[in-house]
Amino acid sequence: MVTNTSIPETYLERIRSQGRDANPFFQMMGIEVTSAGEGEACLSMEIRPDMHNGVGWLQGGIFTALADEAMALALYTLTSREEKIATVTETTTFIKGARHGMVVTMGRVVKRGRRVAFTDGEVREGGPEGDLLARTSAAFIILK
Repeated sequence: MVTNTSIPETYLERIRSQGRDANPFFQMMGIEVTSAGEGEACLSMEIRPDMHNGVGWLQGGIFTALADEAMALALYTLTSREEKIATVTETTTFIKGARHGMVVTMGRVVKRGRRVAFTDGEVREGGPEGDLLARTSAAFIILK
């Protein structure tokens, strides 16, 4: 009898091997993974008209969702195979709106403890040096 003793890929391993195809939300939104390593991650997304709110701006929840994904991915670069994470709290400050073009989100781990990690995220217009659109802070629980 042959048994499969291989260990399933972690989320980070799937992201590295499959890119956005590893995450259905990334597929739906057209999010690309630019980088992920050493407690930091960067995502990019082209704004589409179907992402606008009723007055033609990128819907605010998308800023928060992008930052959450970047911060989570940054934290996954510092977790072990046995650890899982979940967002506990998250606060987003909206600084400037966007209607079109590319947005880039950077997430970083500020402090990782045994059970809780603190992260920051920024959404910028066009690239890492572009205008700051939103800033997010979050806490994640780390589960074994």
